[in-house]
Amino acid sequence: MTKQLIIAEKPSVAQDIARALGGFTRQGDYFESDDYVLSSAVGHLLELAVPEEFEVKRGKWSFTHLPMIPPHFALNPIEKSAERLRLLTKLIKRKDVSGLINACDAGREGELIFTYVAQHAGTAKPVQRLWLQSMTAQAIRDGFQRLRTANEMSGLREAAMCRAESDWLIGINGTRAMTAFNSKSGGFHLTTVGRVQTPTLAIVVEREERIRAFKSRDYWEVEATFGVSAGEYAGRWFDENFKKPEDDEHATAPRIWDKAKADAIRTKCAGKPGKVEEESKPSTQLSPLLFDLTSLQREANGRFGFSARTTLQLAQALYEKHKVLTYPRTDSRCLPEDYVATVPGILGALPDEYVGFATQIIKRGWVKPNKRIFNNAKISDHFAIVPTGTAPKSLSEAEYKIYDLVTKRFLAVFFPAAEYQITTRITRVENEAFKTEGKVLVNAGWLAIYGKEAAIEGEEATGSLVPVQAGEGSTTEEIHVKASVTKPPARYNEATLLSAMEGAGKLVDDEELRAAMGGRGLGTPATRAQIIENLIAETYMLREGRELIPTAKAFSLITLLKGLGITELSSAELTGEWEYKLAQMEKGLLTRAEFMGHIEAMTREIVERAKTYDSDTIPGDFGILEAPCPKCGGLIRENYKKFQCSDCDYSLWKIVAGRQFEPHEIETLLTTGRVGPLLGFRNKMGRAFNAEIRLNDDKLPEFDFGQPRDGEAAEAPDFSAQTSLGSCPKCASGVYEHGTTYVCEKAVGPEKSCDFRSGKVILQQPIEIEQMQKLLTTGKTDLLRLFVSSRTHRKFSAMLVWDAKAGKVGFEFEPRAPKAPKAGAAKAVAATEGEEATAAAPAAKAKVAKKPAATKTTRTRKAAS
Repeated sequence: MTKQLIIAEKPSVAQDIARALGGFTRQGDYFESDDYVLSSAVGHLLELAVPEEFEVKRGKWSFTHLPMIPPHFALNPIEKSAERLRLLTKLIKRKDVSGLINACDAGREGELIFTYVAQHAGTAKPVQRLWLQSMTAQAIRDGFQRLRTANEMSGLREAAMCRAESDWLIGINGTRAMTAFNSKSGGFHLTTVGRVQTPTLAIVVEREERIRAFKSRDYWEVEATFGVSAGEYAGRWFDENFKKPEDDEHATAPRIWDKAKADAIRTKCAGKPGKVEEESKPSTQLSPLLFDLTSLQREANGRFGFSARTTLQLAQALYEKHKVLTYPRTDSRCLPEDYVATVPGILGALPDEYVGFATQIIKRGWVKPNKRIFNNAKISDHFAIVPTGTAPKSLSEAEYKIYDLVTKRFLAVFFPAAEYQITTRITRVENEAFKTEGKVLVNAGWLAIYGKEAAIEGEEATGSLVPVQAGEGSTTEEIHVKASVTKPPARYNEATLLSAMEGAGKLVDDEELRAAMGGRGLGTPATRAQIIENLIAETYMLREGRELIPTAKAFSLITLLKGLGITELSSAELTGEWEYKLAQMEKGLLTRAEFMGHIEAMTREIVERAKTYDSDTIPGDFGILEAPCPKCGGLIRENYKKFQCSDCDYSLWKIVAGRQFEPHEIETLLTTGRVGPLLGFRNKMGRAFNAEIRLNDDKLPEFDFGQPRDGEAAEAPDFSAQTSLGSCPKCASGVYEHGTTYVCEKAVGPEKSCDFRSGKVILQQPIEIEQMQKLLTTGKTDLLRLFVSSRTHRKFSAMLVWDAKAGKVGFEFEPRAPKAPKAGAAKAVAATEGEEATAAAPAAKAKVAKKPAATKTTRTRKAAS
């Protein structure tokens, strides 16, 4: 008897199918019944690669080997899921398996995952397609009654393969061409580009350019306090005839650009009576939609500061490990229409803290068909993120925060709208108008879920206005002019950048291409977090607090692409164009060969343009330094690769040890002879290090690690112009700033008798003078929050402490109350000589030193070298 092999995309879907169809027994990582064998992938199991015979080693990328357009693509197993691939291949090749059923997610990615597995297995067995948008048991059974044929899915299958191959060709060739261009003058300067990555970077760069070009303007506002029989209220002057000018984004009705005019209004109205008129009207506010991944990432970033990647990891754990949330990698904010019957069961199984709201929803019959919540037309591969009804157990604090966000949003969407009474009051004094607005919460509706029900009285007290009797006038009690300045646009944080990526289709001018993107934007909910992390890892952006700041390397790449005339790599237009053509392919209106022919032509064009330019001929918005040439006094101009003197051969490379200098850093170096310590250099092994830069005798930059230059005697530095930061914890001598370190005066010079030194930067955390003084005085710094592990690249917080027994500076972590009290000894992890060498010479390794028993339990972590 033959069987059909069902391959789902994820183990959880395979389990749902097994339950819906029934009759299965589990056999390890697959299920089996009389009619079916059932297993799943775990996401992508294979990835495209260059066939080995065509590959060129990374350090040898050059234009000689470009463009890289292999006659065929290799499929390489992804290492972490290789075991699952072997299982599926074995099941496909079973003699009793006569056909395959593709039960991967209903979309392009699901089609690709299955296609690659079948291709890798080399099977010719017939394939049918299960197409599901809902995972209820009945929907699954119905889906098996109307399986689609392989021919019906040929358009989607070819579009999926074309999208993957075109991303590969453009990404690989673009990256190698830009790297080859930037490495023409020597070295290897990796310059990555990608269809999604580079337009995302361009969005951040464009915002930073606006910030840098911004010139603030002074403006004034006139604010008054008016008195009536019932009390006082505030009002703000506004121009009743205001019309927003097209060329001034900062103009608003209350803003006055001339101080004399503002003062004249104040003088005119001071102490004068006013006439009052007001209008009140009701207003409603619907609850926000259910979460998709991007909106969840935005909310978690705004509320808790979680990175997009962290939120995805937490949501994935809540789905896979704890099984309390549905699949998180979704771009839908609706549920399937047949989910109406499932919701009451979920509500009834929620934890105790949500029971009151869940019971209210069920009793009042608020779960009913509603296109805003239940809408098949707004679901692609997956539906919105909602609780599963499984009781959460042993969640971490961060996991609970995400679970709580999703659960409250799920409850809120069924509640009625919040109701307000909005009052607008206009007070006219000497024909000048002052506006006052009041907003009173009348019925909390869905806001009750977020604790607003108890705040209704408070809202009335703060949001309502003192009443005015019919025909009553007002007195002008106080009036003053408030001075302000316009502010530049805010830098992107992860929440706002995710929104910009999601809405990037709106930036596309062509109507057809914009429609083809269909609101999908740049990337997918599953990939956007990784795109941001990749841009940070490649030092195109820095994460400072919650802000994302593009580096000089980012500006350099966008300048290069513009100069080479290949701006399509930095524009959302490319995604729009591809989406338009791939949609045509899915409908059978465009062939795979036609599409890939276009991609190959584009690839050749990118490489050819990069070949035709030299670095000093790339056009761009480059400036002139104020500091003169140290060799001849001439003007130093910036070009794409260098800071070059106009009158002699003196020049400075922009990129040194993998780090690109900012113009202001070069200004400081040429003016003072040194700059730093600077972060982000990398040695030949790829290890990060920090260093000061100084000008040598030839006026060229070199690293300064506080060591004597070649041929120089190790003279004791002159600290007479400095004030000691404190006493050395080893020998009680003075500690001073010296190069990239804080050092004991007895630890430098030819007659060293002490070895105390501590880096000004440790694991990317600047150690300010005040913190070093505190360490020397009290033995401990404040809690410092920007250490970055060199092993995991994750930020962590710690205090630097002096470990007298080990004779080193170490880390001490914040005490955290243990689940069960245990007697323990505090430990400190050595950070000097190992970690501090990271700030000076990145070769040494940290050592662990034990600390005497303490009265509190202190979390410890081994310092990364």
